[in-house]
Amino acid sequence: MVPTRDRRVVERVQTGLRLEKRLLKVLKAVAELYDLSLGDLLEGIVLHAFEGKPPFGEESRRRIRELEKIYGLDLEAADSHRLVEGPAATAARRKGEAARPRTRPRRP
Repeated sequence: MVPTRDRRVVERVQTGLRLEKRLLKVLKAVAELYDLSLGDLLEGIVLHAFEGKPPFGEESRRRIRELEKIYGLDLEAADSHRLVEGPAATAARRKGEAARPRTRPRRP
């Protein structure tokens, strides 16, 4: 636990983001492993990455590799710019978008 005097007050916002299914499963498992919310875990990973620091030590990376095997995650950093959704996922997303208006109707 971080001492009270060292805490930073921030404003968090709710966001909807899309992630690869197996990646999300591993992230949730890692968050559970360290008793963190998924948001707290992602904030920590991103802040470390922005500073060029590794977000995990050797023991954590070992445990993550185990979780990757459990959930069948075979993606690597090099794959990050080559990921595309399969036709079924894209069609389902388009169908959902067509059913919802893109903007809120104006109130009288």
